[in-house]
Amino acid sequence: MSQPPVRPGRIRRAPEGFLTPEQIGEVAAGRRDFLRNAFVAATAVAAGTGVARAAEGDPAILTLPEHSTTLGRPVAERPYGTPSQYESGLKRRESPGLTRVAAASVSFAPLQGLFGIITPSGLHFERHHQGWHDIDPARHRLMVNGLVKEARVYTMDDLMRLPSVSRIHFIECGANTGMEWGNVAVPTVQYTHGMLSCSEFTGVPLSVLLDDCGIDMKRAKFVLAEGADGSSMTRTIPLDRALDDVLVAWGQNGEMLRPENGYPLRLVVPGIQGVSWVKWLRRIEVGDKPWASKDEAIHYIDLLPDGTHRQ
Repeated sequence: MSQPPVRPGRIRRAPEGFLTPEQIGEVAAGRRDFLRNAFVAATAVAAGTGVARAAEGDPAILTLPEHSTTLGRPVAERPYGTPSQYESGLKRRESPGLTRVAAASVSFAPLQGLFGIITPSGLHFERHHQGWHDIDPARHRLMVNGLVKEARVYTMDDLMRLPSVSRIHFIECGANTGMEWGNVAVPTVQYTHGMLSCSEFTGVPLSVLLDDCGIDMKRAKFVLAEGADGSSMTRTIPLDRALDDVLVAWGQNGEMLRPENGYPLRLVVPGIQGVSWVKWLRRIEVGDKPWASKDEAIHYIDLLPDGTHRQ
């Protein structure tokens, strides 16, 4: 029996590694029009593959493969499970030329290769302003101060003893789709919409902590969230949102947060752009006015024609 040609499966892989080092240099220099042609060429290759029809039987069915005739690997050989070697192309990617400093950059989630609504923790998109750290949870603290009866400092053990909830929420960076604003430059949704992920988060409602500290409901109007990263990311959140569905979260998809996503503690602020989901959360301050911090007055604003800034 002659061997029929191997026919491709139904799933066509996205052209992941579609840029050469020379092309990355062109992107960094601001020349991106050539990417249109790269995309067209990659699409043509995928479309022209064709499906070969085997006149005779498929050897993948007729001949037992090695894994059907040998002993497999032992239980718990990998104490923490990892994806198949054949899925190694599915990974986060930093867009070449988007930023000049890797510690203050974005990695995109490979949306084109995911199923369902939950993003695996290891593929959740990243946005950092001064890089990420793997923080010792035993040394991490959260302080709640400001317009409260008693300022408190919580350890991770303190927080995890409080009543917790688990909810599914998506987070989106305010710059999502930004790669397409000026030009069609990329071939997959990883680069156009990959600053978007969805997880099940577990934590204590912020309202529980504010109540524990005795928030002054007559004067309080806003809360300030501050991160422990090198940029000291700080964002103002209206009190009505803080008392609604905001979580102080330590869990993500059934395990602790990943370091790139704020381990051991982050804020989850449903309905608000990702920059307010402060990672490595170290402080919550209650106040009566917005703070207009650097991450609100200088960054993440739009300059309007009349010279004013819109948050």
